[in-house]
Amino acid sequence: MRSTLIVTSIAMSLALTIAASSSAMAQNQQADKPVEYAASFKNTDITEFIQVVGRNLGKTMIIDPDVRGRIDVRSYDVMNEAQYWQFFLNVLEVYGFATVTMESGVIKVMRDKDARNGAIPVVDSNALGGDTLVTRVVTVENVSVRELAPLLRLLNDQSGGGNVVSYDPSNVIMLTGRSETVQRLVEIIERVDRAGNQDVEVVKLEYASASEVVRIATSLYEKTTDGTPPLLIPRIVPDERTNSVVISGEPRARERVRKLIVQLDQDLKTEGNTRVIYLKYAKAKELVDVLKGVSDSIAAETQGAQGGVPGQAQQRRRSNNEISITAHEPSNSLVITAQPDLLANLENVIRQLDIRRAQVHVEAIIVEIFEGDGIDLGLQWISEDGGLVQYSNGRQVPVGQLAAAAYLAREQEGTTTTQIDNAGNPLVTSQPAQQGNVDLLAQLLGSVNGMMVGVIKNDWGAILQAVASTTNSNILATPSIMTLDNEEAEFLVGQSVPTITGSTVGSNNQNPFQTVQREDIGIKLKVTPQINEGNAVQLIIEQEVSSLSGATSVDIIVNKRELKTVVIAEDGETIVLGGLIDEDVQESVQKVPLLGDIPFLGKLFSSTSTTTQKRNLMVFIKPTIVRDSATASALSSRKYNFIRGEQLQRQEEGVSLMPNTKTPLIPEWDGPLTLPPGFDEYLEKKGAVDDGKKKDGGND
Repeated sequence: MRSTLIVTSIAMSLALTIAASSSAMAQNQQADKPVEYAASFKNTDITEFIQVVGRNLGKTMIIDPDVRGRIDVRSYDVMNEAQYWQFFLNVLEVYGFATVTMESGVIKVMRDKDARNGAIPVVDSNALGGDTLVTRVVTVENVSVRELAPLLRLLNDQSGGGNVVSYDPSNVIMLTGRSETVQRLVEIIERVDRAGNQDVEVVKLEYASASEVVRIATSLYEKTTDGTPPLLIPRIVPDERTNSVVISGEPRARERVRKLIVQLDQDLKTEGNTRVIYLKYAKAKELVDVLKGVSDSIAAETQGAQGGVPGQAQQRRRSNNEISITAHEPSNSLVITAQPDLLANLENVIRQLDIRRAQVHVEAIIVEIFEGDGIDLGLQWISEDGGLVQYSNGRQVPVGQLAAAAYLAREQEGTTTTQIDNAGNPLVTSQPAQQGNVDLLAQLLGSVNGMMVGVIKNDWGAILQAVASTTNSNILATPSIMTLDNEEAEFLVGQSVPTITGSTVGSNNQNPFQTVQREDIGIKLKVTPQINEGNAVQLIIEQEVSSLSGATSVDIIVNKRELKTVVIAEDGETIVLGGLIDEDVQESVQKVPLLGDIPFLGKLFSSTSTTTQKRNLMVFIKPTIVRDSATASALSSRKYNFIRGEQLQRQEEGVSLMPNTKTPLIPEWDGPLTLPPGFDEYLEKKGAVDDGKKKDGGND
C-alpha cells in the first residue's frame, strides 16, 4: 500500500511538472514562440499517460476498459506538437493499443485488434502518417486482386489491427492498418500493378503478311519451354482485314515483338514473287476464276488511286500483265506470281475460302399406304338360235367369245371317202374324228378371275361370274444421305427400265430399228443443302417415288409421285414436305332395259362392278448439321449398329436347311477388322504344316 502511494505521488508530481511546463509553453506560444514538449514516465499507469497527453494537446480521450498496464518511457529531446502526438501513438503501438479519431474530434483508445473494427477513417493519401489506424481503398487495373491479396496479408501487421480484403467484382483492395504500413502496401501494389500492364498495341504491316509474321513470332515467343513467366509471354493475333498484328502483353514483351515485326516487314525489292499454296479443303481449279477476278479488281482500284502519277501507273500496268494464277490439280495447289502486296491480298482471300465446310445429313421418310377393294357380279345369257346378254364392265369373260371358242374347240366328225380304181373296184378311205382348235378357249379360260359357273339347258346357256378382291400395301422408305454444304447429292434405290424412244422401219418393212432409253424407277432423292446463319438449313429438294404399273401395246406404264420444293428447317427438325391423300369409289352397273329394273329378279339381267381405292402418301425430311467428327461418328455408329443388329438377328434364326452355316456379320463399331490372310502369312502357315509332317515321318 505504501509503494502504491509512492508511485501515485511520483506520477502526480510528474503530471504537475508536465502541466507546469505546458503552462509555461502556453505562455511562450502567446509570445509567438513554438510550443515544446518533454516526456518522462516511469512505471506510470497507461491511463494516466493517456490523460496527460490529452490534456497537453487539448484533445478528448475515451479509454477502453481493456486498456490496462504500466509504461516506462522517457524522451531526452524536446518535441513540437506533431512530434509529441506521434510519440504518443508510437508508445500505444508498442504496448498493443491504437487510437480511432471520430468525426467530432473525440479520440478513442482501445486495443489494436478491436480498433480495426471501429470507425477507422477512410483516406486517399498518407496525410495522417505515423501509426494512426486508417483504411484505404486501392483500385488495381492490371492484375487480379484475388491473387494479390494473399501476398499483401503476409506483409501486413495482422496482429496489430491490420487487415486486407479484396473485392473481385470491382478489382479493388481494401487495406486497414497503421498509416505507414498501409502506405508501404500501397507502394507495393502500384509497382506490381505497373508490372502487370497488359495493354494492346496494333502494328500495321506494309509489305509482309500478317498471318506469316504471327506464325513466326508465335513459334519464337509463345511456344518457349525455358521457364519464362507467363507474364512476359506476349499474345499475338493477326488482323487479316487490315494486314495488321495485334500485340497484348507486358511493355517489355510488346517491345521485343514490335522490333521483330519491323525486321520482318521489309520490301523484297523484286518486280514479282511466286508462291505455291497448298489447299486443304477447296478445289484448286474452282478457285482460279475467283482469284483472277479479285486480282483484276485490286489492280483496277490501285490504278485509279495512282492515276495522277504517270510513272507509278505505268509500272502498275506492267506488273498487272505479269500476274499468273494456275491450278495444279494433282497436288490441289495454286501457283501464283504477282507483286508482294497483291500476293498478300490473294493469300488472304485464299485463307478465307479454304475452310472446312460443314456437312448436312439428310434423312427422308416416305410412307405410302394403299387400300383397294373390288366386287364383280354378273350373269350372261346366250341362245343357240341367236341372241345373247353380254356385259363388258368388270373383269368378266364375254359370253360371245366364250361360245365362239367352244364352237371352235368341238370335236370334228370323221369322214369316209369312196374311190373306184381302174378295175372298177371301190376303194373306201375313212378319216378318224379330230379335236377342234382350243387355243382361243384356253386363252379365255385363263383370264377367268374368281368363280365362273356355266349352265346349258336345251338351246340356252348361262354363265355366272363373281369375284371379290382386296389389296393392301404399306411402303416405308427411309433414304438418308450426307453431303457438304452447298453441294448437290443424289440417292437412288430402284431399277433401270428400258423404254422405247423411237422406231425406224427398214427397207421392205423389215428389220425395224428402235432406239431405247433407260429410265430409273424406284425411290430417288436429290438434295442441295445450304447452312444459313445460326442452325437453319435451306434445302433444295427433288423427291420421286415411281413404280411399274403395267404395259401397253406401245410401252410400259409407270406410276410416279414427284415433289420439288425449297424449304428452311432448323438443325434436327423434322418437317413434312407434302402429302397425297385420295379416295376413289366407283360403281358400274350394266343391265337389260326393263328386265334389269325388276326387283330381285333384275339381278339375273344385270352386271355390277364396284371398286374402292384409298391412298395415303406422306414425305418427311430431317436435316442434321455435322460440324465436327464427333457428330459424324455418332450418326455413322447409329446406322452401323442398326445393320449389325439385323445381322445378329438373322444369325440367331440360322438357315433352316443348313443349320451349320454361319451368316455374314460385320465387326463391332471401332473394333478390329478381320482381314483375309496375306501371302506371307499363307507361306508361313504352309511351312509350319510341312515341318510338322516331316517331323512325324521321321518318328515313324
